[in-house]
Amino acid sequence: MSSPIQSLPPSLQTLLQHHPDFTINAKEGLYFGQTSLKAIAQEYGSPTWVMNADILKSRYQKLDQAFKAEQLDVSIHYAMKANGHLAILDLLAREGAGADIVSGGELKRALKAGIHPSKICFSGVGKTEDELRLAIETQIAQINVESREELHLLSKIAQSMGKNAAICLRINPDVDAKTHHKITTGLAENKFGIAYKQAIEVYKEAYELPNITPLGFDVHIGSQISSTDPYRQAFVKMVDLINEARNQGLEVSTLDCGGGFGISYHDEQEASPSAIAALMKEVLAPLDLKLGIEPGRWLVGPSGVLIGKVVMHKSNGSDVAPFIIIDAAMNDLVRPAMYDAWHGILPINPEIYRRPYQSLNIDGPVCESSDIFARDRLLPNLQPGDFVAILDAGAYGSVMSSTYNARPMAAQIMTSGNQSAIIQPRQTIEDLWKDEIIPSWYPKNS
Repeated sequence: MSSPIQSLPPSLQTLLQHHPDFTINAKEGLYFGQTSLKAIAQEYGSPTWVMNADILKSRYQKLDQAFKAEQLDVSIHYAMKANGHLAILDLLAREGAGADIVSGGELKRALKAGIHPSKICFSGVGKTEDELRLAIETQIAQINVESREELHLLSKIAQSMGKNAAICLRINPDVDAKTHHKITTGLAENKFGIAYKQAIEVYKEAYELPNITPLGFDVHIGSQISSTDPYRQAFVKMVDLINEARNQGLEVSTLDCGGGFGISYHDEQEASPSAIAALMKEVLAPLDLKLGIEPGRWLVGPSGVLIGKVVMHKSNGSDVAPFIIIDAAMNDLVRPAMYDAWHGILPINPEIYRRPYQSLNIDGPVCESSDIFARDRLLPNLQPGDFVAILDAGAYGSVMSSTYNARPMAAQIMTSGNQSAIIQPRQTIEDLWKDEIIPSWYPKNS
Protein backbone atom coordinates (compact mmCIF):
# COMPACT_ATOMS: atom_id res chain seq x y z
CA MET A 1 0.00 0.00 0.00
CA SER A 2 1.37 3.40 -0.95
CA SER A 3 1.92 6.24 1.49
CA PRO A 4 -1.10 8.16 2.78
CA ILE A 5 -1.97 11.44 1.11
CA GLN A 6 0.12 14.21 2.62
CA SER A 7 -0.87 17.70 3.81
CA LEU A 8 -4.24 16.85 5.28
CA PRO A 9 -5.66 19.71 7.39
CA PRO A 10 -5.25 19.35 11.16
CA SER A 11 -8.94 18.49 11.63
CA LEU A 12 -8.69 15.41 9.39
CA GLN A 13 -5.32 14.47 10.84
CA THR A 14 -6.87 14.52 14.32
CA LEU A 15 -9.86 12.48 13.12
CA LEU A 16 -7.58 9.82 11.61
CA GLN A 17 -5.40 9.81 14.72
CA HIS A 18 -8.43 8.86 16.80
CA HIS A 19 -9.64 6.38 14.16
CA PRO A 20 -6.66 4.11 13.48
CA ASP A 21 -8.82 1.62 11.54
CA PHE A 22 -8.99 4.16 8.68
CA THR A 23 -6.17 4.92 6.27
CA ILE A 24 -6.04 7.00 3.10
CA ASN A 25 -4.25 5.37 0.18
CA ALA A 26 -2.96 7.77 -2.46
CA LYS A 27 -4.14 5.50 -5.30
CA GLU A 28 -7.19 3.70 -3.87
CA GLY A 29 -8.58 6.20 -1.40
CA LEU A 30 -10.18 5.43 1.96
CA TYR A 31 -9.58 2.05 3.55
CA PHE A 32 -11.61 0.69 6.47
CA GLY A 33 -9.31 -1.90 7.99
CA GLN A 34 -8.26 -3.92 4.95
CA THR A 35 -11.40 -2.98 3.02
CA SER A 36 -11.34 -0.51 0.13
CA LEU A 37 -14.47 1.60 0.56
CA LYS A 38 -14.04 2.79 -3.03
CA ALA A 39 -14.49 -0.82 -4.19
CA ILE A 40 -17.52 -1.25 -1.92
CA ALA A 41 -19.13 1.98 -3.16
CA GLN A 42 -18.54 1.03 -6.79
CA GLU A 43 -19.97 -2.47 -6.34
CA TYR A 44 -22.95 -1.81 -4.06
CA GLY A 45 -23.81 1.86 -4.59
CA SER A 46 -25.31 4.06 -1.88
CA PRO A 47 -26.57 4.64 0.68
CA THR A 48 -24.94 1.50 2.06
CA TRP A 49 -24.02 0.31 5.52
CA VAL A 50 -20.66 -1.44 5.86
CA MET A 51 -19.84 -3.60 8.88
CA ASN A 52 -16.24 -4.76 9.21
CA ALA A 53 -16.19 -8.24 10.78
CA ASP A 54 -12.45 -8.12 11.44
CA ILE A 55 -12.68 -4.91 13.45
CA LEU A 56 -15.71 -6.15 15.39
CA LYS A 57 -13.97 -9.41 16.26
CA SER A 58 -10.80 -7.57 17.27
CA ARG A 59 -12.70 -5.22 19.57
CA TYR A 60 -14.50 -8.09 21.28
CA GLN A 61 -11.22 -9.91 21.85
CA LYS A 62 -9.59 -6.75 23.22
CA LEU A 63 -12.42 -6.39 25.74
CA ASP A 64 -12.33 -10.07 26.68
CA GLN A 65 -8.55 -10.04 27.11
CA ALA A 66 -8.70 -7.00 29.38
CA PHE A 67 -10.71 -8.96 31.95
CA LYS A 68 -8.59 -12.08 31.57
CA ALA A 69 -5.47 -9.99 32.17
CA GLU A 70 -6.95 -9.02 35.56
CA GLN A 71 -7.93 -12.67 36.20
CA LEU A 72 -11.59 -11.68 36.28
CA ASP A 73 -14.30 -14.06 35.12
CA VAL A 74 -16.73 -11.61 33.51
CA SER A 75 -19.72 -12.61 31.38
CA ILE A 76 -19.99 -10.33 28.33
CA HIS A 77 -23.61 -9.77 27.30
CA TYR A 78 -23.70 -7.79 24.06
CA ALA A 79 -26.35 -5.04 24.26
CA MET A 80 -27.99 -6.00 21.00
CA LYS A 81 -30.18 -2.91 20.82
CA ALA A 82 -27.05 -1.22 19.41
CA ASN A 83 -27.22 -3.41 16.30
CA GLY A 84 -29.16 -6.66 16.26
CA HIS A 85 -28.35 -7.97 12.79
CA LEU A 86 -28.08 -11.76 12.77
CA ALA A 87 -24.65 -11.66 11.13
CA ILE A 88 -23.33 -9.54 14.01
CA LEU A 89 -24.97 -11.71 16.65
CA ASP A 90 -23.63 -14.85 15.01
CA LEU A 91 -20.07 -13.48 14.96
CA LEU A 92 -20.20 -12.40 18.60
CA ALA A 93 -21.80 -15.67 19.68
CA ARG A 94 -18.90 -17.55 18.05
CA GLU A 95 -16.53 -15.40 20.12
CA GLY A 96 -18.35 -16.41 23.30
CA ALA A 97 -20.63 -13.42 23.88
CA GLY A 98 -24.07 -13.60 25.40
CA ALA A 99 -26.80 -11.01 24.88
CA ASP A 100 -28.43 -8.23 26.83
CA ILE A 101 -31.96 -7.91 25.42
CA VAL A 102 -34.76 -5.38 25.92
CA SER A 103 -37.72 -7.04 24.21
CA GLY A 104 -39.29 -10.36 23.34
CA GLY A 105 -38.32 -9.76 19.74
CA GLU A 106 -34.68 -9.39 20.72
CA LEU A 107 -34.92 -12.59 22.76
CA LYS A 108 -36.14 -14.55 19.75
CA ARG A 109 -33.52 -12.90 17.55
CA ALA A 110 -30.73 -13.84 19.99
CA LEU A 111 -31.95 -17.44 20.08
CA LYS A 112 -32.14 -17.49 16.28
CA ALA A 113 -28.48 -16.42 16.17
CA GLY A 114 -27.50 -19.36 18.37
CA ILE A 115 -26.97 -17.55 21.68
CA HIS A 116 -27.73 -19.98 24.49
CA PRO A 117 -30.49 -18.94 26.94
CA SER A 118 -28.01 -19.30 29.80
CA LYS A 119 -26.10 -16.34 28.30
CA ILE A 120 -29.08 -13.99 27.95
CA CYS A 121 -30.19 -11.30 30.39
CA PHE A 122 -33.37 -9.28 29.92
CA SER A 123 -33.39 -5.54 30.73
CA GLY A 124 -36.03 -2.86 30.10
CA VAL A 125 -38.61 -0.89 32.06
CA GLY A 126 -41.75 -2.02 30.25
CA LYS A 127 -41.61 -5.78 29.84
CA THR A 128 -45.05 -7.15 28.94
CA GLU A 129 -46.68 -10.25 30.41
CA ASP A 130 -46.08 -12.12 27.16
CA GLU A 131 -42.40 -11.13 27.15
CA LEU A 132 -41.91 -12.19 30.77
CA ARG A 133 -43.67 -15.47 30.08
CA LEU A 134 -41.38 -16.10 27.12
CA ALA A 135 -38.30 -15.32 29.22
CA ILE A 136 -39.39 -17.74 31.96
CA GLU A 137 -40.29 -20.45 29.44
CA THR A 138 -36.91 -20.05 27.72
CA GLN A 139 -35.08 -20.17 31.09
CA ILE A 140 -32.73 -17.31 30.36
CA ALA A 141 -29.90 -16.49 32.76
CA GLN A 142 -31.64 -13.59 34.48
CA ILE A 143 -34.37 -11.00 34.23
CA ASN A 144 -33.20 -7.57 35.34
CA VAL A 145 -36.25 -6.36 37.24
CA GLU A 146 -36.71 -2.59 37.09
CA SER A 147 -39.54 -1.98 39.57
CA ARG A 148 -41.43 -3.42 42.51
CA GLU A 149 -44.46 -3.66 40.26
CA GLU A 150 -42.56 -5.76 37.70
CA LEU A 151 -41.27 -8.03 40.48
CA HIS A 152 -44.77 -8.82 41.68
CA LEU A 153 -46.05 -9.35 38.14
CA LEU A 154 -43.16 -11.69 37.40
CA SER A 155 -43.85 -13.72 40.54
CA LYS A 156 -47.51 -14.07 39.55
CA ILE A 157 -46.63 -15.22 36.03
CA ALA A 158 -43.94 -17.65 37.19
CA GLN A 159 -46.31 -19.12 39.77
CA SER A 160 -49.00 -19.67 37.13
CA MET A 161 -46.43 -21.49 34.98
CA GLY A 162 -45.08 -23.61 37.80
CA LYS A 163 -41.56 -22.32 37.12
CA ASN A 164 -38.98 -20.14 38.85
CA ALA A 165 -37.66 -16.84 37.51
CA ALA A 166 -34.02 -15.92 38.21
CA ILE A 167 -33.74 -12.17 38.79
CA CYS A 168 -31.39 -9.31 39.47
CA LEU A 169 -32.78 -6.01 40.67
CA ARG A 170 -31.72 -3.12 38.47
CA ILE A 171 -30.71 -0.35 40.84
CA ASN A 172 -30.71 3.34 40.00
CA PRO A 173 -27.71 4.62 42.00
CA ASP A 174 -28.39 8.32 41.28
CA VAL A 175 -24.95 8.78 39.71
CA ASP A 176 -24.35 11.37 37.01
CA ALA A 177 -22.60 9.68 34.08
CA LYS A 178 -21.64 13.10 32.62
CA THR A 179 -23.04 12.16 29.23
CA HIS A 180 -25.79 13.45 26.92
CA HIS A 181 -29.02 13.93 28.85
CA LYS A 182 -30.91 11.67 26.43
CA ILE A 183 -28.64 8.68 27.08
CA THR A 184 -28.12 8.92 30.82
CA THR A 185 -29.97 6.25 32.82
CA GLY A 186 -28.56 6.34 36.35
CA LEU A 187 -30.05 9.55 37.77
CA ALA A 188 -33.00 9.54 40.14
CA GLU A 189 -34.99 11.52 37.56
CA ASN A 190 -34.56 8.77 34.94
CA LYS A 191 -37.22 6.09 34.45
CA PHE A 192 -34.78 3.22 34.82
CA GLY A 193 -34.28 0.96 37.80
CA ILE A 194 -35.27 0.84 41.45
CA ALA A 195 -34.32 3.77 43.65
CA TYR A 196 -31.14 3.07 45.61
CA LYS A 197 -32.83 3.84 48.92
CA GLN A 198 -35.53 1.25 48.22
CA ALA A 199 -33.17 -1.49 47.03
CA ILE A 200 -32.85 -3.53 50.25
CA GLU A 201 -36.56 -3.35 50.93
CA VAL A 202 -37.44 -4.60 47.43
CA TYR A 203 -34.72 -7.27 47.51
CA LYS A 204 -36.23 -8.61 50.73
CA GLU A 205 -39.60 -8.77 48.97
CA ALA A 206 -38.00 -10.78 46.18
CA TYR A 207 -36.98 -13.41 48.75
CA GLU A 208 -40.52 -13.57 50.11
CA LEU A 209 -42.33 -13.84 46.78
CA PRO A 210 -43.10 -17.29 45.38
CA ASN A 211 -41.26 -18.62 42.31
CA ILE A 212 -38.61 -15.89 42.39
CA THR A 213 -34.89 -16.72 42.65
CA PRO A 214 -32.93 -13.59 43.61
CA LEU A 215 -29.37 -13.57 42.27
CA GLY A 216 -28.27 -10.02 43.03
CA PHE A 217 -28.20 -6.63 41.39
CA ASP A 218 -27.76 -4.86 38.07
CA VAL A 219 -26.57 -1.28 37.55
CA HIS A 220 -26.36 0.66 34.29
CA ILE A 221 -25.80 4.42 34.48
CA GLY A 222 -25.85 5.55 30.86
CA SER A 223 -24.11 5.45 27.51
CA GLN A 224 -21.05 6.98 25.82
CA ILE A 225 -19.04 7.16 29.07
CA SER A 226 -15.28 7.52 28.67
CA SER A 227 -14.09 8.18 32.21
CA THR A 228 -13.97 5.52 34.90
CA ASP A 229 -15.06 8.05 37.55
CA PRO A 230 -18.84 7.53 37.13
CA TYR A 231 -18.33 3.75 37.20
CA ARG A 232 -16.30 4.02 40.40
CA GLN A 233 -19.07 6.05 42.04
CA ALA A 234 -21.69 3.51 40.99
CA PHE A 235 -19.62 0.46 41.94
CA VAL A 236 -18.76 1.84 45.38
CA LYS A 237 -22.45 2.41 46.07
CA MET A 238 -23.22 -1.12 44.90
CA VAL A 239 -20.53 -2.54 47.22
CA ASP A 240 -22.22 -0.79 50.14
CA LEU A 241 -25.58 -2.14 49.02
CA ILE A 242 -24.31 -5.71 48.64
CA ASN A 243 -22.61 -5.64 52.05
CA GLU A 244 -25.79 -4.35 53.64
CA ALA A 245 -27.85 -7.07 51.98
CA ARG A 246 -25.45 -9.76 53.12
CA ASN A 247 -25.37 -8.35 56.65
CA GLN A 248 -29.14 -8.80 56.71
CA GLY A 249 -28.80 -12.45 55.72
CA LEU A 250 -29.67 -11.99 52.05
CA GLU A 251 -27.59 -13.89 49.53
CA VAL A 252 -26.04 -11.88 46.69
CA SER A 253 -24.11 -13.88 44.11
CA THR A 254 -24.31 -11.70 40.98
CA LEU A 255 -23.60 -8.13 39.95
CA ASP A 256 -24.34 -7.04 36.40
CA CYS A 257 -22.17 -3.94 35.93
CA GLY A 258 -23.99 -2.57 32.88
CA GLY A 259 -22.27 -1.05 29.86
CA GLY A 260 -22.14 2.37 28.28
CA PHE A 261 -18.43 2.35 27.36
CA GLY A 262 -17.76 5.39 25.18
CA ILE A 263 -16.07 5.60 21.79
CA SER A 264 -14.23 8.41 20.02
CA TYR A 265 -16.60 9.98 17.50
CA HIS A 266 -14.39 13.05 17.10
CA ASP A 267 -11.35 13.52 19.34
CA GLU A 268 -12.77 12.19 22.62
CA GLN A 269 -10.89 9.67 24.70
CA GLU A 270 -12.29 6.20 24.06
CA ALA A 271 -13.19 4.15 27.12
CA SER A 272 -10.33 1.85 28.07
CA PRO A 273 -11.25 -1.81 28.65
CA SER A 274 -8.06 -2.23 30.67
CA ALA A 275 -8.95 0.69 32.95
CA ILE A 276 -12.49 -0.60 33.45
CA ALA A 277 -11.23 -4.12 34.16
CA ALA A 278 -8.69 -2.80 36.67
CA LEU A 279 -11.41 -0.77 38.39
CA MET A 280 -13.71 -3.79 38.61
CA LYS A 281 -10.92 -5.89 40.10
CA GLU A 282 -10.05 -3.19 42.65
CA VAL A 283 -13.58 -2.45 43.80
CA LEU A 284 -15.57 -5.61 43.14
CA ALA A 285 -13.24 -8.61 43.21
CA PRO A 286 -13.12 -8.77 47.04
CA LEU A 287 -16.87 -9.48 47.10
CA ASP A 288 -16.52 -12.84 45.29
CA LEU A 289 -19.34 -12.16 42.83
CA LYS A 290 -20.31 -13.47 39.44
CA LEU A 291 -19.74 -10.36 37.30
CA GLY A 292 -21.29 -9.34 33.99
CA ILE A 293 -21.14 -6.39 31.61
CA GLU A 294 -23.38 -5.16 28.77
CA PRO A 295 -21.29 -3.46 26.05
CA GLY A 296 -22.99 -2.38 22.83
CA ARG A 297 -21.76 0.83 21.20
CA TRP A 298 -18.11 0.16 22.12
CA LEU A 299 -18.14 -3.07 20.15
CA VAL A 300 -20.13 -2.20 17.04
CA GLY A 301 -19.96 1.60 16.73
CA PRO A 302 -16.44 1.85 15.28
CA SER A 303 -17.02 -1.38 13.31
CA GLY A 304 -19.46 0.25 10.89
CA VAL A 305 -19.74 3.12 8.41
CA LEU A 306 -22.48 4.55 6.23
CA ILE A 307 -21.57 5.32 2.62
CA GLY A 308 -23.37 8.20 0.93
CA LYS A 309 -23.07 9.89 -2.46
CA VAL A 310 -23.20 13.61 -3.18
CA VAL A 311 -26.28 14.47 -5.26
CA MET A 312 -26.10 18.26 -5.11
CA HIS A 313 -23.62 21.05 -4.36
CA LYS A 314 -25.91 23.94 -3.42
CA SER A 315 -24.83 27.52 -2.76
CA ASN A 316 -26.96 30.00 -0.81
CA GLY A 317 -24.54 32.89 -1.20
CA SER A 318 -21.17 33.91 0.15
CA ASP A 319 -22.41 34.35 3.74
CA VAL A 320 -23.39 30.67 4.13
CA ALA A 321 -21.22 27.59 3.66
CA PRO A 322 -22.28 25.53 0.62
CA PHE A 323 -24.82 22.76 1.24
CA ILE A 324 -23.65 19.34 0.16
CA ILE A 325 -26.73 17.15 -0.21
CA ILE A 326 -26.01 13.42 -0.04
CA ASP A 327 -28.30 10.47 -0.72
CA ALA A 328 -28.03 9.17 2.85
CA ALA A 329 -30.45 10.85 5.25
CA MET A 330 -31.88 11.00 8.75
CA ASN A 331 -34.12 8.04 7.93
CA ASP A 332 -30.89 6.03 7.58
CA LEU A 333 -28.83 7.52 10.44
CA VAL A 334 -31.03 9.43 12.87
CA ARG A 335 -28.45 10.12 15.60
CA PRO A 336 -27.44 13.62 14.40
CA ALA A 337 -31.09 14.69 14.21
CA MET A 338 -32.04 13.02 17.50
CA TYR A 339 -29.00 13.78 19.65
CA ASP A 340 -27.11 16.47 17.69
CA ALA A 341 -24.55 13.68 17.44
CA TRP A 342 -21.19 14.37 15.78
CA HIS A 343 -19.94 11.83 13.21
CA GLY A 344 -16.68 12.04 11.30
CA ILE A 345 -17.05 12.30 7.52
CA LEU A 346 -14.30 11.32 5.09
CA PRO A 347 -14.26 11.35 1.29
CA ILE A 348 -13.75 7.92 -0.25
CA ASN A 349 -12.13 8.52 -3.65
CA PRO A 350 -8.43 9.56 -3.51
CA GLU A 351 -8.63 12.42 -6.03
CA ILE A 352 -11.06 14.30 -3.79
CA TYR A 353 -8.30 14.91 -1.23
CA ARG A 354 -6.29 16.91 -3.77
CA ARG A 355 -8.99 19.57 -4.09
CA PRO A 356 -9.13 22.84 -2.12
CA TYR A 357 -10.59 22.56 1.38
CA GLN A 358 -13.51 24.67 2.54
CA SER A 359 -16.23 24.77 5.18
CA LEU A 360 -19.20 22.69 4.04
CA ASN A 361 -22.65 21.83 5.37
CA ILE A 362 -23.47 18.14 4.86
CA ASP A 363 -27.20 17.45 4.68
CA GLY A 364 -29.57 14.70 3.65
CA PRO A 365 -32.49 15.08 1.20
CA VAL A 366 -35.35 14.49 3.67
CA CYS A 367 -37.85 17.32 4.02
CA GLU A 368 -36.87 18.15 7.60
CA SER A 369 -34.57 20.94 8.74
CA SER A 370 -33.02 18.48 11.21
CA ASP A 371 -31.76 16.22 8.39
CA ILE A 372 -28.19 17.38 9.05
CA PHE A 373 -24.93 15.43 9.20
CA ALA A 374 -22.47 18.30 9.66
CA ARG A 375 -22.28 22.08 9.87
CA ASP A 376 -19.24 24.09 8.74
CA ARG A 377 -17.10 20.97 8.38
CA LEU A 378 -13.70 21.51 6.75
CA LEU A 379 -13.59 19.09 3.79
CA PRO A 380 -12.40 19.03 0.18
CA ASN A 381 -14.76 20.71 -2.27
CA LEU A 382 -17.29 17.88 -2.72
CA GLN A 383 -19.10 17.55 -6.02
CA PRO A 384 -22.03 15.45 -7.32
CA GLY A 385 -21.03 11.81 -7.70
CA ASP A 386 -18.44 11.88 -4.91
CA PHE A 387 -18.73 9.19 -2.25
CA VAL A 388 -18.25 9.87 1.45
CA ALA A 389 -18.09 7.65 4.53
CA ILE A 390 -19.87 8.60 7.74
CA LEU A 391 -17.81 7.06 10.53
CA ASP A 392 -18.77 5.21 13.72
CA ALA A 393 -22.17 4.29 12.33
CA GLY A 394 -22.23 0.66 13.45
CA ALA A 395 -24.21 1.40 16.62
CA TYR A 396 -27.70 2.90 16.66
CA GLY A 397 -27.54 3.31 12.89
CA SER A 398 -29.21 0.74 10.66
CA VAL A 399 -31.15 -0.65 13.61
CA MET A 400 -32.93 2.72 14.02
CA SER A 401 -33.56 3.28 10.31
CA SER A 402 -36.99 4.04 8.91
CA THR A 403 -38.63 4.49 5.52
CA TYR A 404 -39.67 8.09 6.16
CA ASN A 405 -40.32 10.07 2.97
CA ALA A 406 -40.88 6.70 1.23
CA ARG A 407 -37.14 6.10 1.22
CA PRO A 408 -36.21 2.39 1.01
CA MET A 409 -33.90 0.86 3.59
CA ALA A 410 -30.24 0.95 2.58
CA ALA A 411 -28.26 -2.16 1.74
CA GLN A 412 -26.09 -3.69 4.44
CA ILE A 413 -22.69 -5.21 3.65
CA MET A 414 -20.29 -7.16 5.85
CA THR A 415 -16.60 -7.28 5.00
CA SER A 416 -13.60 -9.31 6.12
CA GLY A 417 -10.22 -8.68 4.57
CA ASN A 418 -10.93 -8.13 0.89
CA GLN A 419 -14.14 -10.16 1.01
CA SER A 420 -17.62 -8.63 1.10
CA ALA A 421 -21.14 -10.00 1.27
CA ILE A 422 -24.65 -8.57 1.30
CA ILE A 423 -26.23 -9.22 4.70
CA GLN A 424 -29.37 -7.15 4.00
CA PRO A 425 -30.43 -6.43 0.40
CA ARG A 426 -31.36 -2.91 -0.58
CA GLN A 427 -35.11 -2.47 -0.21
CA THR A 428 -37.03 -1.70 -3.39
CA ILE A 429 -39.63 1.03 -3.77
CA GLU A 430 -42.29 -1.65 -4.23
CA ASP A 431 -41.26 -3.26 -0.93
CA LEU A 432 -42.49 -0.14 0.85
CA TRP A 433 -46.15 -0.98 0.29
CA LYS A 434 -46.17 -4.73 -0.25
CA ASP A 435 -47.72 -5.34 3.21
CA GLU A 436 -50.13 -2.39 3.13
CA ILE A 437 -53.81 -3.20 2.78
CA ILE A 438 -56.62 -0.96 1.58
CA PRO A 439 -59.89 -1.84 3.36
CA SER A 440 -62.29 -3.82 1.19
CA TRP A 441 -65.15 -1.47 2.08
CA TYR A 442 -63.40 1.50 0.41
CA PRO A 443 -65.20 2.66 -2.74
CA LYS A 444 -63.46 1.29 -5.81
CA ASN A 445 -61.52 3.74 -7.94
CA SER A 446 -63.12 4.16 -11.35
